[in-house]
Amino acid sequence: MARRTKAEALETRTQILDAAERVFHLKGVARTSLNDIAQEAGVTRGAIYWHFKNKHDVFEAMLDRHRLPTEALSQRAEDPSESDPLGRLRDVLIYVLQRTVRDPDHRRVFEILFYKCEFTKETDPLMARVRDSFLDGGAKVRRTLGNAIERGQLPATLNIDRAITLLHVQMTGLLYTWLLLPDSFDLDAEAADFVDCYLASLRQCPTLAGRTAAPAS
Repeated sequence: MARRTKAEALETRTQILDAAERVFHLKGVARTSLNDIAQEAGVTRGAIYWHFKNKHDVFEAMLDRHRLPTEALSQRAEDPSESDPLGRLRDVLIYVLQRTVRDPDHRRVFEILFYKCEFTKETDPLMARVRDSFLDGGAKVRRTLGNAIERGQLPATLNIDRAITLLHVQMTGLLYTWLLLPDSFDLDAEAADFVDCYLASLRQCPTLAGRTAAPAS
């Protein structure tokens, strides 16, 4: 009986997160209330409070569950024992781009982040969570690039800070543009080409040479 109860609780949690995604996408994060989420999920507010402290907690859980599939790939790239960290980074970046095209739920979360997160005092904690996730992603890339330098896959003179900034700009720009104008280019088919162009720039672009930032421990 306890096992069934745990399964039911997990099902309800998933139901709430699915509903939150739909309502956030429809109304925007700032204008969505817990009542809205409860009504969409077909549960009571009490059921939401059983799983989450508040709307911010729901938002964080929504982000976390879409990030999990990427974590395993990312951890391989960060592992100092990985023989091909640059190849694993390539896998991660292509996966993120193609998953956005192929997985409607994942695409909806990116649309929420880009278009439905209003910057207001009420959403400050949510924006802080997005910024923290952004910085965490940068730290992961820093470790991966450091591994690639150690393996001789990238020049020791690579400016890691600049390389991370360029990656954020390229990935964010690609996703933002494709979500806004999906017919303007074939992101699914061209994902590998875009990623390979970025990786080639790390080896060859003169503006990325210079001071090498120490990999984070």
